[in-house]
Amino acid sequence: MRLEIGNFHVKDMVFGDATAFSNGVLTINKKEALDVVFEDAHITEAELHIVKPGDMVRITPVKDAFEPRCKVTGNSIFPGFFDSFEPVGQGRTHALKECSVLSVGKHWGCFQDGLIDMGGEFQNHTIFGSMTNLVLVAETDEEFEKRAFQKRNIAHRKAGMRLAKYLGECLRHLEPEDIEVYDLPPLGKRGSDVESLPRVAYIMKVLAQWEDRGYNAEYYGWDTKRILPMYVHPNEILDGAIAGGSFTPASNNMSTYSFQNNSIVKKLMKEHGKEINFLGVILSNETVELSEKKLCVLTDSRLAQALGADGVIISREGYGNADVGFMLTIAELEKMGIKTVGAVNECTGRDGASQPMVLMRKEADALVSTGNVSEILELPSMPVVLGDLESIARDGCGGGWEGCVREDGSLTIEAQAFLDGDAQTGDSIKRCAEF
Repeated sequence: MRLEIGNFHVKDMVFGDATAFSNGVLTINKKEALDVVFEDAHITEAELHIVKPGDMVRITPVKDAFEPRCKVTGNSIFPGFFDSFEPVGQGRTHALKECSVLSVGKHWGCFQDGLIDMGGEFQNHTIFGSMTNLVLVAETDEEFEKRAFQKRNIAHRKAGMRLAKYLGECLRHLEPEDIEVYDLPPLGKRGSDVESLPRVAYIMKVLAQWEDRGYNAEYYGWDTKRILPMYVHPNEILDGAIAGGSFTPASNNMSTYSFQNNSIVKKLMKEHGKEINFLGVILSNETVELSEKKLCVLTDSRLAQALGADGVIISREGYGNADVGFMLTIAELEKMGIKTVGAVNECTGRDGASQPMVLMRKEADALVSTGNVSEILELPSMPVVLGDLESIARDGCGGGWEGCVREDGSLTIEAQAFLDGDAQTGDSIKRCAEF
């Protein structure tokens, strides 16, 4: 399967008469863009803002992030969400790089909503602080969950998808500045030079802990709570087959943008045929009940074994309950003789001295830390806030609590409040310190 992603690098973004991309400048017709947002009657209010790196702007509560794209050979950049279940992962896709669409609540946040600082000391706590972003600040009529601790955020997230698709369409007939090629032949059709390399698979565990639909990550629009671990071609992940859910705190909840640009997948594809024989991706889920976890562990490990994996890289969303399936999978793989490396964040307490995960196994002797969700941060006030700053304290946003926002707009939060801040797929700007 061969996928080409044609890149168009955004150096500036402005509002103008027609939505178009030229010489690094993305021009957006604001009225047309808002018309796309209001296609869903559940959106009752909406406004658009452009923010750029270095702007002294704070954005919260952020529901999700999307990379604007156009499927040149195919139907949709989000198959199964609006259109038919047309397979993706092959052909040509065009993408606007160094930018994103951010879907933000105007009044109400929830446990999984995040924060972004576009300037100042904490700009680099998330990759979105270094991008040019089109920010959709919207309100919905979803009264049933307005004051809920956990929200589906369906109208917000689908509006962001539609907006990303609308922006991407201006690229359809343009020639990209550069092209990324992802070409991974079927397992039985690889040459002896590739077959002689170490065989590596990637297990990507997504959070799927709600029985009701709308909270969990989705695969071709299908709730991942309702799947067993399965083999997925890595190109599908990079081409929009998976959309982020709405459940765990923002720093460790994979945004849709992070799925579209999964750094672990990209790195493994780059090394395929050079250092490794990349077998593909096992899409797995992190459920709640122990019996379900054990079944997922069994299926994860047997799939890796059936693929003939010598080694596995494993990542997961969330923390706490999600640690259990993650650790049990590593232990089982190691017992089978499959060397396993885990990419994972830590919850080591505000002083950094606590046990990092709720379950630890001796077999897990190769873990890459992506950050401590509990680290306390003191954020100064910002002159401009897009969204609702008080939502961090009022609505139970992960990393916030009652009283954490002061009258002058400064706040005390835990690091888990930053959108994609822990980036367990390797996208973070953070680095581990030697000590």
